[in-house]
Amino acid sequence: MSNRRSRQSSDPRITDDQIIDLVSKLRQLLPEISQRRSDKVSASKVLQETCNYIRNLHREVDDLSERLSQLLATIDADSPEAAIIRSLIM
Repeated sequence: MSNRRSRQSSDPRITDDQIIDLVSKLRQLLPEISQRRSDKVSASKVLQETCNYIRNLHREVDDLSERLSQLLATIDADSPEAAIIRSLIM
């Protein structure tokens, strides 16, 4: 039995049920899809929307980091506010 388990755990293939479960979890995390009333969204659409969502999050992080850097440049470098901003940027 342990040989069977070790073979299964080292098998890189993923089952259809696992894919369905993962796509369902992604669907719940995506605001655009989770707000829809219909559950009829294809797996490819969920994956496409996931990629778009992650790209948008990256853009938002970059934008916020830039804005924090600009804010940091306008205040006293030794102030408590500057320390907070530096901790957010790091």
